[in-house]
Amino acid sequence: MSDKDKDSNSSSESEKFTVDNIPGVGPAMAAKLRRAGFYTFESLAITSVNELSEYAEIGERTASRIIELARRQLDLQFQTADEVLVTRSNILKISTGSESFDTLLGGGVEARSITELFGEFRSGKTQVCLQLALTTALSESKGGVGASVLYIDTEGTFRPERIIQMGQRYGLSEDEQNEILKKIIVGRAHNTDHQIALVAEAGQLIPSKNIKLLIVDSLTSHFRSEYVGRGTLVDRQQKLNRHIHQLLRLSEIYDMAIVVTNQVAAKIDNLVGGSIAPIGGHIVAHSCTTRVYLRKSKADRRIARIIDSPHLPENETVFLVTKGGIEDIKGEYLEES
Repeated sequence: MSDKDKDSNSSSESEKFTVDNIPGVGPAMAAKLRRAGFYTFESLAITSVNELSEYAEIGERTASRIIELARRQLDLQFQTADEVLVTRSNILKISTGSESFDTLLGGGVEARSITELFGEFRSGKTQVCLQLALTTALSESKGGVGASVLYIDTEGTFRPERIIQMGQRYGLSEDEQNEILKKIIVGRAHNTDHQIALVAEAGQLIPSKNIKLLIVDSLTSHFRSEYVGRGTLVDRQQKLNRHIHQLLRLSEIYDMAIVVTNQVAAKIDNLVGGSIAPIGGHIVAHSCTTRVYLRKSKADRRIARIIDSPHLPENETVFLVTKGGIEDIKGEYLEES
């Protein structure tokens, strides 16, 4: 069988599990589900009745019936721990460009989870995101993933020129640079509603574009500016909670990595051993799988510390932010230490 035939069969197989093919769901309802960001059986099977009812604007009884139909088609069931271990051994991990940083993360940024990068201004959050976008788009022969990236920019800090600059480290030709840029799909979010809408639209792009990384830089910027004062805190946290679970659902459905950056605020907090704490409180803390605190050291050095993770110990490493991107400390940098 040719590669073309294989791709055709794979495409036909995946189309069987779209919302258009759920038994008992008509075209009008399928269109309503797609508008709400639900495109596949799995996206429905792992959502709650309340979420589906709210997002798709349908009754709870109808939502419950649709979810049950999707779960029956997928035959969802328990797994033994050894089966889970096999699944996790094959999970995608994306390199940060630094071996020491990758080691800290257990091999790189992990798919099917949310990795949060938080820290003060100039701590390297956006630089790490740009490097991850490049690494994901790089061909496998150059140590990349060979996949596409969705980059939601909430602060206007995305710079394609920086991607090209980082790419020079890998010896990319002009044509290869252009191919990299075509694989990085950028959405500029102007407020919280727009940010949430872009993530909802992502469900339609991800399968067709082979997207394996979604970046939100930053997660909390608009929430922080739009919801000011203690009186708005409950509304902000509820909306932020729904948004993060929207991201988690995408990571699980499409076997992709989610990376979010987060701002910090002045606060006495032993968690980070100083006077700052990440925005979002317990909602972000409980929802993000791995939390990494970034801080500036001298010159080009940055320090990354694991603050919370279900499988990684609290530890830290030092890396460089250079013209070539995120790199290990070596050569003349070691001599300066």
